[in-house]
Amino acid sequence: MTRLLRLFALVLLAAGAGLPAAAAEPAVRDEVTLAIFNRNIVTFRSDFLGIAPAARAARAKATITDALKRGGDHTVTVKENPEGQLVLMGDTLAFVVTAGDADPLSGETPAVAAARAARNLEQVIAETREARNLEAMLKGTAWSAVATIVFVVLVWGIRRIRTWVSRVLLDFTERKVAALRVGGAQVVETGYLIPVLRRVFIAFAWVVIALLAYEWLSFVLSRFPYTRPWGERLNDYFVNVVEQVGGSIVGAIPGLGVAIVIFLIARFSVGFLGRFLERLSRAEAPPEWLGPDTMPTTRRLISIGIWLFALAMAYPYLPGAETEAFKGLSVLVGLMISLGASSVVGQAASGLILTYTRTLHVGEYVRIGDNEGTVTRLGAFTTTIRTGLGEELTLPNSLITGSVTRNYSRTVRGPGYIVDTTVTIGYDTPWRQVEAMLKEAARRTPGILADPSPRVFQIALSDFYPEYRLVAQAVPSQPLPRAEVMATLHANIQDVFNEYNVQIMSPHYLGDPAHAKVVKREDWHLPPAQPD
Repeated sequence: MTRLLRLFALVLLAAGAGLPAAAAEPAVRDEVTLAIFNRNIVTFRSDFLGIAPAARAARAKATITDALKRGGDHTVTVKENPEGQLVLMGDTLAFVVTAGDADPLSGETPAVAAARAARNLEQVIAETREARNLEAMLKGTAWSAVATIVFVVLVWGIRRIRTWVSRVLLDFTERKVAALRVGGAQVVETGYLIPVLRRVFIAFAWVVIALLAYEWLSFVLSRFPYTRPWGERLNDYFVNVVEQVGGSIVGAIPGLGVAIVIFLIARFSVGFLGRFLERLSRAEAPPEWLGPDTMPTTRRLISIGIWLFALAMAYPYLPGAETEAFKGLSVLVGLMISLGASSVVGQAASGLILTYTRTLHVGEYVRIGDNEGTVTRLGAFTTTIRTGLGEELTLPNSLITGSVTRNYSRTVRGPGYIVDTTVTIGYDTPWRQVEAMLKEAARRTPGILADPSPRVFQIALSDFYPEYRLVAQAVPSQPLPRAEVMATLHANIQDVFNEYNVQIMSPHYLGDPAHAKVVKREDWHLPPAQPD
């Protein structure tokens, strides 16, 4: 031991002679790792007797390199000393591991750090001997050659397999895509899909080749002592990546399983409640809010509610739900909904009001504001009506709920709609005659039913004339637009009133003319009009 301490003192004096400033400065230096033969042995993190970590590492590297060149007994041992753990190569002091050299993050002791450094030093000694062994080097070269041949064969095979598989799969995909049509139109264009799939196959093949090249390089580097640490780092990095990915996948399985169970329960609930609502709507005494017309909307609303509840329940269990990217996406979606949902929600709410108040039904003839026609579609946001002039109008549901809606089909018996019109006739014409003429005009109009019979109401007694309203029900045997029926009815009213020399005073009355404003029968077909 006396010999060892004397040698250690000489080492300190030699190092201190070359670094007077460092010896006089007790401050802690940056950590320096001692690396020999590309392998890390120990990391010096503190000064020792005034010597900085860099100087300690340089001195230890010189000592170990000189000992390896001299040969002899290189048995590595660790001995305790009040100043730290002494790591010896035979009788040569390689370096000292102090309490400040232990890794503070892992909480290891100087003894553990010294033991790990001793193992690393033993591996360096063994690899140094292996590098001087011709047989070991030839064996490493042979294994490298074999690995290179295998790598080349695998790359060649992958390229051939990729060509064959891509040809088979692309032909199969092209046939399936060509047969995938909706309404006679091809869903996916083969001219766009096939090149994309071809690039995907090529990219996948290159990924596999890159992984093989990575493994080949790490294997070849591991065959030789000097490059073995590089190969080990490549292997460790790949293993760490696989472990992280695999660990993430395995860690996400429980949460993903819970989310799947929640969605399965939601799907079962949607199906069960949907079938129950269908049975309830066909019952003898269904609820007032549920009928054949409201059942599809009710079922859709309940389905949306269940799926939204399931999504809220499953969200914390989805993989990546706690990541900043997922949170940012959620905030973005919420902001978009907040900015653009006001009008959408208003239209949807109006659609629900129309549905559950049963204001409109498909096939009914209605008048909404200044627009009238047959309802052809009731949507969640808009309603479509077709006018008698061949126009199709799309009305926002909020406009319908904010306007007076006249339904000409709701009070009739059976299919059809109500037709009505108003005329004003002077007080000098008997009201009974006016009613009879209006009913006669209705009887002459095709499509106006005799049962129920047309009715005439005196709706006002104005200053110069009474106002008469004719109300009848129209169900054409061959359905005609209401505008066409109304046009024929108005024509017949004019003809009947002209036949009986009764002047129609609509829409304004200024005074009684010298002669009644009527058209004689012989003038009904003046040119260019043609007799019926």
